[in-house]
Amino acid sequence: MALEVNIDGKSVSVELLGKEGNNLQIAINGNIYEVDLVMVEKGVYSILYKNKSYNLELIRGKVPKTYTINTLYNSYDVDIMDAEAKYLNNRKHDDIDDEAVISSPMPGKIVKIMVKAGDKVKAGDTVIIVSAMKMESEYKVKKDRIIKDVLIKNGDTIDGDQPLISLE
Repeated sequence: MALEVNIDGKSVSVELLGKEGNNLQIAINGNIYEVDLVMVEKGVYSILYKNKSYNLELIRGKVPKTYTINTLYNSYDVDIMDAEAKYLNNRKHDDIDDEAVISSPMPGKIVKIMVKAGDKVKAGDTVIIVSAMKMESEYKVKKDRIIKDVLIKNGDTIDGDQPLISLE
């Protein structure tokens, strides 16, 4: 059975065709891929595809079936859209904006703050970079916003779910 997966707002169809040990055969939008997938530590995966190695960090979101996937250079918001998720998504009100604070779901260290209080930022702008579990993650705003307050400074060690930047 194929699942609909939204990656940064783009919908793709993903289906597991076969599995033998760590070797998976998957179809993404009908294209077939054979990969070797290993969880090297909790939430961190190594993928071998066509003799190239890719590492990613999978962070569970606050809402069921939502994740953030961090790679060496990029971060992606991912939603698994099965029947239950589609139902819950349809019940949400589009005019509600609950992103008033940016936080990291896990403890880490502040690498770089890209904004200051009063800055106007556009949807998709990176506002902060956090190092956690030997990987750097970029946190971006989802809508055009104004930075209300920066609650941390470069080099700070942070707790999981600690507010980092507040938004207007």
